[in-house]
Amino acid sequence: MCGIVGYVGPRQAAPIIMDGLRRLEYRGYDSSGIALLNGHGLDVRKAAGKLSVLADELEGTDTSGTIGIGHTRWATHGAPTTPNAHPHVDQSGRIALIHNGIVENATAIRKALIARGHEFTSETDTEVLAHLVGELYEGNLEEAVAAALRDVEGAYGIAVICAEEPDTLVAARNGSPIILGVGEDEWFIASDPSAILEHTRSVVYLDNGEMAVLNRDGYRVRTLSKRHIDKPVNQIEWDLATIERGGFEHFMLKEIFEQPESVENTMRGHLLEETGDVRVYGLKLSDEQARRINRIIITACGTSWHSALIGKYMIEELARIPTEVEYASEFRYRNPIVTEGTLVIAISQSGETADTLAALHEAKSRGARTIGLVNVVGSTISREVDGGLYLRCGPEIGVASTKAFTSQVAALALVTLRFARLGPMTAAEGRRYIDALSKLPAQIREILDRSAEVEVLAERFADATNALYLGRGVNFPVALEGALKLKEISYVHAEGYPAAEMKHGPIALIDENMPVIVVAPRDAVHGKIVSNIQEVRARGGKVIAIVNQGDDEIARLAEATFIVPETLDLLTPILTIIPLQLFSYYVALRRGCNVDQPRNLAKSVTVE
Repeated sequence: MCGIVGYVGPRQAAPIIMDGLRRLEYRGYDSSGIALLNGHGLDVRKAAGKLSVLADELEGTDTSGTIGIGHTRWATHGAPTTPNAHPHVDQSGRIALIHNGIVENATAIRKALIARGHEFTSETDTEVLAHLVGELYEGNLEEAVAAALRDVEGAYGIAVICAEEPDTLVAARNGSPIILGVGEDEWFIASDPSAILEHTRSVVYLDNGEMAVLNRDGYRVRTLSKRHIDKPVNQIEWDLATIERGGFEHFMLKEIFEQPESVENTMRGHLLEETGDVRVYGLKLSDEQARRINRIIITACGTSWHSALIGKYMIEELARIPTEVEYASEFRYRNPIVTEGTLVIAISQSGETADTLAALHEAKSRGARTIGLVNVVGSTISREVDGGLYLRCGPEIGVASTKAFTSQVAALALVTLRFARLGPMTAAEGRRYIDALSKLPAQIREILDRSAEVEVLAERFADATNALYLGRGVNFPVALEGALKLKEISYVHAEGYPAAEMKHGPIALIDENMPVIVVAPRDAVHGKIVSNIQEVRARGGKVIAIVNQGDDEIARLAEATFIVPETLDLLTPILTIIPLQLFSYYVALRRGCNVDQPRNLAKSVTVE
């Protein structure tokens, strides 16, 4: 969740680190800091608040130094204050450390260190780790870090520098991502490639339990137990332009408007129109292996969990394989049933979500075959699953996920067709679905061309303090996702429900001040949802309906409607979610909220 950047080389480190932190601020933005080795010792600067506060404090001051580390924080231990900001230093003030993750045994280590005379100035687990490294330091930073980490329980991605070793930076990873950037006679570390893409596309991914030691002569990778590891150098495929706003006011709006291309990119090369099949070699499932799958579990968190629910509808309807959707945060704590024929699908935009990784490890330990649907090439989940699909929807910077959601649903449609064509689906039916999938990018573009209509709706309803989202069948998860988007970025209380469940409790909330957003395309349950709209109207609720062209019946009942193109029932979520994403964006804008950096949230949740 936090952003980590480090630099070793001939250039001044501070501008490079600060630029990298700006690109990572979406991962955490409640405090920040840098530490530099300037030839005279350790120079640590930090500030509470957004990165701009730190930048203002650094303006006009001496920030010289060609080795340094920087951090932008999403608070876990301790409030977002300057003392709790990273970097943290050890008892002697000679060692500085930044950290992403949670040290689970920090309380026990803190007590032991206090008993040995240590004094702490923050509430964080990170300062505990810095003091532990400092206590173990005997002239070799690399060994002190390794020794400290052998005593640590929990997740970490760290970077450490020491005033007594002015040419060395040590980084390590267990659970929280750390990458190395390889440049021309200079080296970088970061928690995300976007921080260093301006300087190099050549990166090395650290795996759990690995350390990297960087100095002016190069780098090397080892385990905590001193075993040397030769790591491949990977090339980042996307360029700097893809992580800039490109004329849009916010990353979220840019990413909403990128969905025609991002959905197309997810499907590119997989659709076989003539045979009604899909080509998904990345799943690494032969026909024989696929036929042996008799149960599927999809595990995910947040927005990815909502896409997983849509996947359940698709797989059970078309492939007739029993499918369950599990919150990744709960999966490994409930002794799940995993049998020989079970396939576990892990979904994560970043490929680093801690809870999803833990669920994946649990599934693998129980013998399940695993596949991953992730967006970030080289991410941990992508490396640990048996097979999978990259979403290839491009970097998603906005904290509230948009284009990753629609790409996840498109990827789940590909997985579904892979299984369905081995079972009950005929070639003609396969061709029908592939034709519908091929039309989705143009249909999304048609919706986006009318975004001004959604902006008008947002103006009308932006002052509401509560909202109810209703959907039936495959569009119930769309209601959940629409409500989540409104909560995330506008801080309006919103709930998503199956429309028929409304009268089992939520109907008590409905009055003339309650906007009710109903996802109501002309599908197999259309008649039922019309009845639900009538129930809302009878209680004075104001209905905003997402409908298909010519739905005069709902148009007469609703306060407002937005028309989406028609497609096959199971694919409608890729279209019906678009106006709900836009609605959330424009409501947040109207309410003066920080769209790209909503309070208390971070992009990649790498702690449990």
